[in-house]
Amino acid sequence: MSNTNEMTGGEALVRMLLAHNAGPMFGMGGFQLLPFYDAARRLGLDHNLINDERCAVFAADAYAKVSGRVGLVDATLGPGATNLVTGLVEALNAGSPMVAIIGDAQRDHAGKNMTQETDQVSILRPACKELLRVEAIQRIPEIMRRAFEVATSGRPGPVIVDVPEDIAHGLYGFEESDFAVDPAHESAPAIRCRPAAEPLAKAAGLIAAAKRPILLCGGGIHISQATGAVTRFAEENAIPVAHTMSGKGAIACTSDLSAGLFGRYDRIANDLIAASDCIIVAGCKLGEIATKRFTIPTAGQTVIHLDNVAEEMGRTYQPTVKLWGDAREGLNDLCDALADRATDQRKARVDYLAEIPAKMQVWHDEVAAERLYSEETPINMARLITELNTHLPEDGHLIADGGFAAHWGGLLFNSKKARRTFVPDRGFASIGYGLPGAMGAQLANRDAVVVGLTGDGGFNMVLGELETARRMKLGVTVIVVNNAASGYVKALQHLMYGEGNYQSSDLAETNYAKLADAMGCHGIRVEDPAEIADALKAAFAEKDRPSVIDVMVTRDPAKMLPAVDNRTVQVKKGDRVA
Repeated sequence: MSNTNEMTGGEALVRMLLAHNAGPMFGMGGFQLLPFYDAARRLGLDHNLINDERCAVFAADAYAKVSGRVGLVDATLGPGATNLVTGLVEALNAGSPMVAIIGDAQRDHAGKNMTQETDQVSILRPACKELLRVEAIQRIPEIMRRAFEVATSGRPGPVIVDVPEDIAHGLYGFEESDFAVDPAHESAPAIRCRPAAEPLAKAAGLIAAAKRPILLCGGGIHISQATGAVTRFAEENAIPVAHTMSGKGAIACTSDLSAGLFGRYDRIANDLIAASDCIIVAGCKLGEIATKRFTIPTAGQTVIHLDNVAEEMGRTYQPTVKLWGDAREGLNDLCDALADRATDQRKARVDYLAEIPAKMQVWHDEVAAERLYSEETPINMARLITELNTHLPEDGHLIADGGFAAHWGGLLFNSKKARRTFVPDRGFASIGYGLPGAMGAQLANRDAVVVGLTGDGGFNMVLGELETARRMKLGVTVIVVNNAASGYVKALQHLMYGEGNYQSSDLAETNYAKLADAMGCHGIRVEDPAEIADALKAAFAEKDRPSVIDVMVTRDPAKMLPAVDNRTVQVKKGDRVA
């Protein structure tokens, strides 16, 4: 006798999420998904009301980045669904596993000017890895299984499940066995692939023969959970490591093998790359910022590219060897292939490796120190990052908003362990990520100290989520870099058009500490660099409500960026920039 249980389509969706041990989830309800919300209440799904759907995706994205588990969002028909676009593209480009459930029009009346109706499927399809539409209620378990499988396989990404109103409200007699799932797809990477033997052997030969090899790591290292493999590969074979903003923490920034950030801004890495006779690229797309607008590496250099998305190899640079495979498995396979030559490599590269900490110390003492320890007011951004390096626990997380928060953090923040301590939204580089991203990271690591670094412009976009964070009792710390401007744009205008030639880049002076207090949160205003340490300690002590540290930083557009953005250099045909 079959054990059937008639339920709504909405309940079937919740049961499939619970079968994957999924949660937390963010969303804002509407009529189409009311049965889903009712089932979430009855069955105990960890679901949280958000104030803006874009922030729901940002929070889910950061949760996925930190935990590796599938981020979850939902949205109602029309504006709810279309508000997801920006965050979905972040997840798509960054490789964050995510499932988004969206309500759609009642099919008996679709196309008849239903309230809030639009062709949302066409709008959303380019913003996700796959869009699955439920056309039959009995297929909900199958389609939800597929959503988690796609979200967590290959390069992870967001999958949208589009649910018409009549499907969510409809009834069907499901059997318990319908809700069986593969637990491997609760997180990414669910399955892994390894490079073929022939190119692997060729790559190993090039590495062993090199005098100055260097490993370049992107965010794919963290997606693959390959930090242990990076450290092993670098240490066993005497190879320094540089990273993108998303790849920070691929190796501990405090390691003598760490060459720091490479690309548009760097410490010492760009010169090391230029002098390298064998560049290994792992889990990195070699996009514009990482390559300083496609000038790094230079034409003709030996490049070995390891990635599990074959289409990324050769998109911006034709590698000498393509290794199609998972970053962790590929690096471990390279280690194994080089094992009998590892001792010789370490002996041969003693002087080369000694250069790395020596050059890093010179950079610190002669290039950066004046800013890192600056006593100036308004506060220098470098001093702010120095204080974070000092006071953020090694198990904490720094979530960096788009714009210069990510650039300053990417250049100067130090991950003290080989882990994803630094979480910037570099998939789409939207501003507004700092606060909701911090919320998602806090949910991924409840006991950690989590700091969101955002500009005042980005914070203005999302400050309503302070209410969400307070309601959820999340003790996140948000640092608002307050320069009364859309700082990145104003700095670029200064570089391109000269002093005083600014347009639509200034903001009203605002006291965000008072705003935080008014919203029932903990607000601190900091105007002197000597006050930063105490402000951080006070904020970190708040475990059940968010803190906002309003930091007055320079109003001088010439000092707003960590270095000159190479895009602003005026060039003539034939000139070489960088």
